[in-house]
Amino acid sequence: MGRKREYSETVRHAAGLLGAQIRQARIQRDWTVRHLAERAGISKDTLLKVEHGDPSVALGTAFDLAVLVGVPLFFDDRRRLASEAARAQERATLLARRVRPQAVEPDYDF
Repeated sequence: MGRKREYSETVRHAAGLLGAQIRQARIQRDWTVRHLAERAGISKDTLLKVEHGDPSVALGTAFDLAVLVGVPLFFDDRRRLASEAARAQERATLLARRVRPQAVEPDYDF
């Protein structure tokens, strides 16, 4: 069994915030853990991991839960999110396909 991955404090805070927002939205909708887990096609344990801010849960699962309960991702307007995602993809196509390490200049000072 491998070592458990360590996450930065920023990642743990972000996962905790998203989890708390999902939990709050679920409760405001009067949905049980079981109900939301079934709607998302995941186990109750996985949902509880997300709600408790476990950053090891798949990003897509956490985002899907947020969408199901109405927690906005990045922007309140879904059209803006789609537009910004498309613009980011366009900018990415302008970048180099690979990043190569820079050659180290030899040190000729003896």
